[in-house]
Amino acid sequence: MFTGLVESVGQLSAVVEQPPGRRLVITAPSFRDDDPARDVKLGDSIAINGCCLTVVEIDGDKLSFEAGEETLSRTNLGELMAESTVNLERSLAVGDRMGGHYVTGHVDCVGQLIERIDDPPWANLKFSVPAPYPQQIVAKGSITVDGISLTVVDVGEDYFTVALIPHTLDATTLGRRRVGDRINLETDLLAKYVQRTLQFGNASDPPSAGNAGSSPNTPWSPQS
Repeated sequence: MFTGLVESVGQLSAVVEQPPGRRLVITAPSFRDDDPARDVKLGDSIAINGCCLTVVEIDGDKLSFEAGEETLSRTNLGELMAESTVNLERSLAVGDRMGGHYVTGHVDCVGQLIERIDDPPWANLKFSVPAPYPQQIVAKGSITVDGISLTVVDVGEDYFTVALIPHTLDATTLGRRRVGDRINLETDLLAKYVQRTLQFGNASDPPSAGNAGSSPNTPWSPQS
């Protein structure tokens, strides 16, 4: 679980083909400083552009990850090349301050930056969203863009917009994004459950004790 608050921008130092997947070697110096609390260990989960991957090797400030075929095809990680920059966030620790929103690190879809209006030092960005995911996006709600927790300004049938403050532009890869770039999207977890509930309504609600149709002494058995 993550928060969508990017801790560091790393750079790919190598992309190693390991069919059907790839190994991504990312330089992340800010994760390897003198503070033991910031130390990264083998097996740790780190969100890379919002996609949760596992640390499989550590060599100084270089962290290695293995991405499978589905991950590469369903996210923008498959488009990364050496020297590409990526947003990084370590998994949420129990007791940490929650500054963004709950992010699972499971990318729902890939959208595209279709409009950028710079109003220095701010910027307004418009992203396309494939169906059916716009149903899970609401104005003033949260969305994760390349691992960044953002507040939606406006949403349409196939797009949404955000307004980025200078800090977000400086501290993440969004400051470098250009029209046509593809970005990883994860909609709000709460929106998914709401949509699921509305989709099925009350038809699948379990019977209450008052209308279960069995006597109080009838043993309970799991429902299939």
